[in-house]
Amino acid sequence: MSRPDIMGVILAAGKGSRMAPFSSRYPKPLLPVCNKPILVHQIERMAELGIRDVVIVVGHLGYEIARVLGNGSQYGVSIRFVEQKEILGIAHAVSQLEKHVDRPFLLFLGDIFFDTDDLSVMIDDMREREAAAILAVKEERDPDAIRRNFAVILDDDGTVRRVIEKPRYIKNRLKGCGLYLFDLPIFDAIRRTPRTAMRDEYEITDSIQILIDDGYRVTVSEVIVDDVNVSYPQDLLRCNLMQLRKRQLERLVAETASLVGAARIEHSVIGRDVSVTHPIRITNSLVFDECRIDSRLDLDCAIVTTDALIDCRNQAADFAGTGRV
Repeated sequence: MSRPDIMGVILAAGKGSRMAPFSSRYPKPLLPVCNKPILVHQIERMAELGIRDVVIVVGHLGYEIARVLGNGSQYGVSIRFVEQKEILGIAHAVSQLEKHVDRPFLLFLGDIFFDTDDLSVMIDDMREREAAAILAVKEERDPDAIRRNFAVILDDDGTVRRVIEKPRYIKNRLKGCGLYLFDLPIFDAIRRTPRTAMRDEYEITDSIQILIDDGYRVTVSEVIVDDVNVSYPQDLLRCNLMQLRKRQLERLVAETASLVGAARIEHSVIGRDVSVTHPIRITNSLVFDECRIDSRLDLDCAIVTTDALIDCRNQAADFAGTGRV
């Protein structure tokens, strides 16, 4: 069922320098999770909600994103692209959208891979609680994960009292996860958002706090099962292994991949038009589309692209809980 009352927005402008060597060729939001770009996973989630109008903010290698996604018809949506010429933070990116957005909008950050419950709960909550914003949150056991994101402090009635960007001191376990539902007053708050001294950017958490201080209702929705900020190559590998486990798959090999008969693929994702020419063992790894693997050496905890091999074995501890064998 179509939801013309809600728009979709995805921020996909960042360069992602920490993702080298990927960042010179691939925009982070196009990196593959189970042989599908992160952006496509997000667009499909929006389409499942009945959202048909999606705006994507692009910057670094934006033409590649536009080339891959096209007008969105293959995903059942209509996509428009807006360019962010300066990368000055999330609030700045959202500010570029004001003339393109005329109703509440569901906002995804294009470099975070989300595993979520029913997101329609957020839309229902906005209506029922007359909220100006709904923040997707998660009870987070790892304090460092909260320090890398933002903390959410609630009043007794469950409304948000404070949001704290990258807090040093943790008061609770409620972490903001980079997925939001905003109504139009957020644009008024963004216009009054100062540039921060800490990161010299316009933080969306500052805009949300202004919204709260103006008397608007901001609430939370615990719809996030897992979230991975894809900042480093090992994060991408973790996403793929995590999804294999969720789908209860031992491996995922694209139909167009060509493997020599005795090659063993275990707990790995193999992309389209991949060629493996020797009977090697590939474990806990990700192979991008169109790679030719001529090596006679086994691969473990590796990411293979057409022009690089990234060894992630030193970060093997990061994959705890993803089903790594």
